[in-house]
Amino acid sequence: MTRDKIENVALGDLTPWARNARTHSKKQVRQIAASIETFGFTNPVLIDERRTILAGHGRVAAAELLGFGEVPCLRLDHMSEAEKRAYVLADNKLALNAGWDEDLLAAELGALMEAELDFDVGLTGFSIPEIDGILEAVAPEEPDDPADDEVPETASRRVHPGDVWRLGRHRLVCGDALDPAVVGGLMAGQVARMVFSDPPYNVPIDGHVGNSGKVQHREFAMASGEMSSEAFTGFLTTALGNMADHAVDGSIHFLCMDWRHMGEMLAAGEAVYDELKN
Repeated sequence: MTRDKIENVALGDLTPWARNARTHSKKQVRQIAASIETFGFTNPVLIDERRTILAGHGRVAAAELLGFGEVPCLRLDHMSEAEKRAYVLADNKLALNAGWDEDLLAAELGALMEAELDFDVGLTGFSIPEIDGILEAVAPEEPDDPADDEVPETASRRVHPGDVWRLGRHRLVCGDALDPAVVGGLMAGQVARMVFSDPPYNVPIDGHVGNSGKVQHREFAMASGEMSSEAFTGFLTTALGNMADHAVDGSIHFLCMDWRHMGEMLAAGEAVYDELKN
């Protein structure tokens, strides 16, 4: 039978479930401890007839952190060994299967942020960056203004091929990355210790990029779906070679590519670099 009476049990008399697959980080234990301090020990620890913990390992760890001598427990003595093993897993897993109503969640968090200025909203388990992201995700999106994308016919060109712009400590060149002279002019004798490159993917812009059709983008001048596998491999090999020529030995190059053309990227990388890291 299941005892429905909650009893206080000394922490030293409780035994953790030996095969507990659920882990609790120090950060989470501190969060649980803060919750217990604020709201009290509202959820008893579930134990079997031998006082082995079936559910509540995190709460017990938090109680130890707070210096408690005992915790409220509810004893379950009706389960077989197989049922206990299943329950320990189910107690943790079933909670993870729940979702969130994003609008209601944002409303509740927003109300806490606004109405309770002296309340530690971190007690909810959500960090401030997480809350900011949730509130931003449900915020109404401002409509696009088509005028923002219009270019006046009288606008004069400000940038020309070969121009190098200094942006603080950074330099930006207008030019063809396949041209060694362009990359050389950009680097001006310096060598890179790390490279991040996001070359064209040889995938048409039309049908793949466009912000759900609201904004239309022009196709790239090169590698916008018109190249064969061999031509695209050569395109990438030349571009990567120019990067490697202006980077120190041992530098790491982070390269982006559409999944459809990972083969060409790997082939070009093998031709230029010494080792594939990841």
